[in-house]
Amino acid sequence: MKKILFANIPFDGHFNPLTSIAMHLKSLGHDVRWYSGSIYQHKIEKLDIPYYPFVKAVDFNQHNVNEIFSERLKLNSQVSKLKYDIEHCFIRRSTEFYEDIKTIDESWDFDLMISDIAFTGIPFIKDKLHKPVISIGVFPLTENSRDCPPAGLGLHPSYTFFGKIKQQFQRKMADQMIFKDLNKLYRNLFAQYGMESGTGNVFDVMGQKSDLLLQIGTPGFEYKRSDLSKNIRFIGALLPYAGTKKQTDDLGEILQKYQKVILVTQGTLEKDPEKIIVPTLEAFKASNYLVIATTGGSKTQELTQRYPQQNIIIRDFIPFDEIMPHCDVYVTNGGYGGVMLGIENKLPLVVAGIHEGKNEINARVGYFKLGIDLKTEFPRPEQIKQSVEKVLSNSVYKINVKNLSQEFSSYNPELLCEKYVNEVVGITQKMYASHPEYI
Repeated sequence: MKKILFANIPFDGHFNPLTSIAMHLKSLGHDVRWYSGSIYQHKIEKLDIPYYPFVKAVDFNQHNVNEIFSERLKLNSQVSKLKYDIEHCFIRRSTEFYEDIKTIDESWDFDLMISDIAFTGIPFIKDKLHKPVISIGVFPLTENSRDCPPAGLGLHPSYTFFGKIKQQFQRKMADQMIFKDLNKLYRNLFAQYGMESGTGNVFDVMGQKSDLLLQIGTPGFEYKRSDLSKNIRFIGALLPYAGTKKQTDDLGEILQKYQKVILVTQGTLEKDPEKIIVPTLEAFKASNYLVIATTGGSKTQELTQRYPQQNIIIRDFIPFDEIMPHCDVYVTNGGYGGVMLGIENKLPLVVAGIHEGKNEINARVGYFKLGIDLKTEFPRPEQIKQSVEKVLSNSVYKINVKNLSQEFSSYNPELLCEKYVNEVVGITQKMYASHPEYI
């Protein structure tokens, strides 16, 4: 059995999927521990996993990020906010993560680190502590490719001759102009620690420094790359550890009264329901559609009073794996885990989100015709209404989602992760003789 340290950037989308792997490896007898921000201490300890806090690292998270990095609030453009987040939430935290984990290693000599792909301590753990690292792709692939436009801008690929020339120019512009200062910053940090910086942008380097990059999703939800790195493995729709199953509360009877059911959410990061929830409720209040909204605990009571219509249900939380089989369309800001779950449940999507990497996720929804990408942070009620009705009336979306769902079902994420962990730490188990498809 091995000593395995988990680590993550302190956002739900970076933490939640890793819980499934951690609990699976723990069940096999591995000594699993976790380094993360204080916001996850209770959740980690509830899983009966020892917790290591941020000490030298700034203890930010999705709820206090605007308080700690207050300059962020002054930025409105997609690119400026993206650059700010990459610098302050990722690059500048890298050496702090390393210093904390170096201290952890002095008292607990771990064998392997597993982190989300955005955890910028990866190169330091690999090169300075000489530990193997497995990263988990918790959002679409960001590595540069000669077949794709630069990541982060939500652009679709073109595989034509002239399209590839245009993308080559876009990648050059991104590296040498848009992200030039960020590339220089992380290379300087590496140089200070006597490390090689690798090639490409900071997220390229995270993948290059990982022994394996286990990408959530399947090839059918990713742009084709003829130069895909050899250390990348797709693992299917890795979802958070569920624990004890919860039952859908009191929706059984009302679900039978409506022919079409719309599920809408903004996830837990976005606290302003006016962005997606309210426009969706406005679009379908007092209609013949049942609308189920989950707020993540933000202004639920206010919204319930504001929308008393019988066809509207508003809850803090509803177990998506319980309710999604009863729904017909999913309206969301485009969180990766929620999109994965929606596809698994064969739900066509209407997505609206740009910041925090949502543009890349939503661009794929539109590109693969799994739904409609509204390409905005603030959709209007009429936009949502027209888009929902379009995905419900046009069978191409439902067919595409169903086909991708079938591809998802051919992957066993936990078993695949176990296999790849064993490969990296040099374990061979008899079980693979009975699972040749994973060898």
